[in-house]
Amino acid sequence: MAVEVIMPKAGSEMEEGEIVQWFKQEGDEVKEGEVLLEIVTDKVNMEVEAEASGTLLKILAQAGEVVPVVQTIAWIGEPGEEVSGTVATSKTPETIVEKKVDRTPLKEIEKIDYSGLRATPAARFYAREKGIDLSKVVGSGAKGRIHKEDVVNYKINDKVKISPLAERISELEGISIKSIVGTGPNGKIMKEDVLAVISGVKKEVKKKQEDPKPVAKKEEKKPNENQWGVVETVPMSPMRKVISKRMSESYFSAPTFVVNVEVDMTELLALRKKVLDTILAETGKKATVTDFVSLAVIKSLMKHPYVNASLSKDEKEMYLHHYVNLSIAVGMDSGLVVPVIKGADKMSLKELVVASKEITTKALEGKLKPDEMADSTFTISNLGMYGVHSFVPIINQPNTAILGVSATQEKPVVRNGEIVIRPIMMLTLTADHRVVDGLEGAKFMKTLKEAIENPISLLV
Repeated sequence: MAVEVIMPKAGSEMEEGEIVQWFKQEGDEVKEGEVLLEIVTDKVNMEVEAEASGTLLKILAQAGEVVPVVQTIAWIGEPGEEVSGTVATSKTPETIVEKKVDRTPLKEIEKIDYSGLRATPAARFYAREKGIDLSKVVGSGAKGRIHKEDVVNYKINDKVKISPLAERISELEGISIKSIVGTGPNGKIMKEDVLAVISGVKKEVKKKQEDPKPVAKKEEKKPNENQWGVVETVPMSPMRKVISKRMSESYFSAPTFVVNVEVDMTELLALRKKVLDTILAETGKKATVTDFVSLAVIKSLMKHPYVNASLSKDEKEMYLHHYVNLSIAVGMDSGLVVPVIKGADKMSLKELVVASKEITTKALEGKLKPDEMADSTFTISNLGMYGVHSFVPIINQPNTAILGVSATQEKPVVRNGEIVIRPIMMLTLTADHRVVDGLEGAKFMKTLKEAIENPISLLV
């Protein structure tokens, strides 16, 4: 029985995924759990594993194509099986046809709608035919997707392991599966085992050897020249395409204003120095200036909910979040990602340090999941480590605002009528004027400045 390879729904907000590359070609042997392809969604690259062993019969969507979630993008089965040659939607799945066996044609698998359950058409048909309640079957596929094999195993109470096609053939031929010795993994009964019993001869299953097909090469940089010199053409990566789309949507949809505030970092740097060793000893993580600024931002946002808000798509409602899910922009050579520290308003300084390091490490290692970049209420972007004095960040939709954090620089300032040298940081707020007025943005920055310049209040 051919098994669908679907575009996985890896997060609650994921609607589609773009195929980056296939690691297998049509006709290649595939093992369960083996990586089949790589996809990208919401700037996160993910590897999709095979849910069954067999042959990659048909690839329905090629590299570069964007496919909605839960749609069929390929088929895995046994050589010669007939499968659909078009992409099947989750609403109207294509009919699957089993390979015909000598003398007895197998029935075409029909679609049955079990509302609220993720199951293949074959699983639905088999469950209805055998009178099995699908809600009681535990799926082995991605996100609990139920395959026919799961229903078969439920029917026989896991006492006999048998492939769906082998089970179907044995039923049609009237052969007891208890009398068949399986040659598959862990003694699983395969189609060949049933056919061997039918013919009266136990045949050794031979795998078809085929010449390896050349793996498609990745698109490379293409240099060319004009009268001034060399021009290098670089294909836009899937991540860069997503960044381009999201930033354009944000920039052209939100009328923004900018507020700049200089903050004296003297007291915050002194406090960090005092608690640095203690936090390092207890957590194994080094508390950075960004961690302290983040804590100040979180405390300030709880006092200014409109800066921590989002706007409905029809622009008729505003959602004021009385909690903080804080995004920290992380830059990489391949692009920018914004992992989210969820429930940040309930964290102590130590907990925030640990959470920020863990989520940042996952981002740099390319191990983020779509859900780990969802549900943000506010974003911080820090370019201070590159010596940037000031910059204007673009809002990370659907946030209402974003804070740009710049480098701390020694500057002459006036204190009590005297000129002194102090460590000064420039903070820049970009806000959506549809939700936040300039006055509210200025009040938020005043609260934030006071929190940073009197950091002991953050620990009370």
